[in-house]
Amino acid sequence: MIKEVIVVEGINDSKRLKSFFDVETIETHGLGLSKSTINLIKEINDKRGVILFLDPDTPGEKIRKRLNSEIPNLKNAFVMKQDAKTKKKVGIEHASKEVLEEALNNLLTYCDSKESISEKQFYELGLKGNKDSSELRDIVSNHFHLGKCNSKTMFKRLNMLGIRYDDIVKVLNDIQY
Repeated sequence: MIKEVIVVEGINDSKRLKSFFDVETIETHGLGLSKSTINLIKEINDKRGVILFLDPDTPGEKIRKRLNSEIPNLKNAFVMKQDAKTKKKVGIEHASKEVLEEALNNLLTYCDSKESISEKQFYELGLKGNKDSSELRDIVSNHFHLGKCNSKTMFKRLNMLGIRYDDIVKVLNDIQY
């Protein structure tokens, strides 16, 4: 049994998680997230904890951003888009048990903290502004389980999670060109 309640976008996501795990879920109904649902998530987070497990697409990221900004200390689970899609759709409901389990074993909690990496360091690492920046961000994202990130999102997530320049250098030094 997973202690926390998992927030997903829709009923099919809930069904998928419940087919593999003993969990309780709350559905946001996509971008139609209501104030009463947000209040319910706040209340449950105070009592049991909440895990955001949203689709790796634009609507999922918008919901994640809104909930993380309104409710402190939410846990976040991420899957990569390629691990949760069919030919036409992307979503938690399409991920394998192994992918879902990996995400739930690598939860991240955002916190307000000092800047752990400067914008200058971010550029020096090649995570923005180079032809291979997207590939480097994917490597860093996979290592730290950040989900798919553009440069702005990655910079913010690295700082919110307190991931330091030296930690990223180690990851990038391990790759073979």
